[in-house]
Amino acid sequence: MMKARLLATLATACMTLSAFAQDFSKVEIKTHNVSGDVYMLEGYGGNIGVLSTSKGLLLVDDQFQGLAEKIEHAMQSINDQPLKYVVNTHYHGDHTGSNGYFSHKAPIFAHVNVRERLANKKEPNKNELPVVTYDNGVNIYLDSEHIQLRHFPTGHTDGDTVVYFKQANVIHTGDLFFNGRFPYIDLKGGGNVKGYLKSVNTIISDYPADAVIIPGHGNITNIEGYKTFAAMLEYSIEHVETALAQGKSEEDILAMGIGEKYKDYSWAFISEERWLKTLIAGLGK
Repeated sequence: MMKARLLATLATACMTLSAFAQDFSKVEIKTHNVSGDVYMLEGYGGNIGVLSTSKGLLLVDDQFQGLAEKIEHAMQSINDQPLKYVVNTHYHGDHTGSNGYFSHKAPIFAHVNVRERLANKKEPNKNELPVVTYDNGVNIYLDSEHIQLRHFPTGHTDGDTVVYFKQANVIHTGDLFFNGRFPYIDLKGGGNVKGYLKSVNTIISDYPADAVIIPGHGNITNIEGYKTFAAMLEYSIEHVETALAQGKSEEDILAMGIGEKYKDYSWAFISEERWLKTLIAGLGK
């Protein structure tokens, strides 16, 4: 029951496709201390990371445009210091929607593909484009914190960045982690099913075993929680690959379902059916 309530709450916060038509006036930005000077802001969309120092703030992702002032107020409530840097973990609107607001206050960092995708969308806004881009990653130093930005080339999109706060030992995974539910893999945005799993396993192996994790969506967790997510991915891929190898059709696989163990990973945006269809499309090539 507790997990079901948690997923229902998370689903409400992640309805990204219709968000621009929503009234954000009742959205509350909740602040959670993660570890040391790193905080997570929870609102409507992807989880936000905030580094608070005496020399200024760093923001990781910024949800939707209509929430910009609320996000700013939440940051100032943590520490009334100027914003120094903004990082986008990927290009989706529930992570970059307030770029146009915050770009007037601090430079935005992102992988080069994020800038290209934002610049080439139907109604581009030059104010929301990252002004510092990189291919593989970049280091940022703010006060005593060392922030490592690392690009993962195959996964949720083709522009995914993982942010590691070295002193605080906190990882912000962006949407390479949907804690407690099926992930959205943007196949049209450079995402890749097996690449997603590869990136997840690389993060698990390359970062400290005692790191705290801010997922793109869901509750704060740790490497053990990430391993649980990885196990779901591995099972799902094997489940669908085996069915495809046996010549089963999409209709057959949907009728089989994902199995009882992971049925409760279904949520409002990525239902069990949509997850299976993503796997079929991504693995059936």
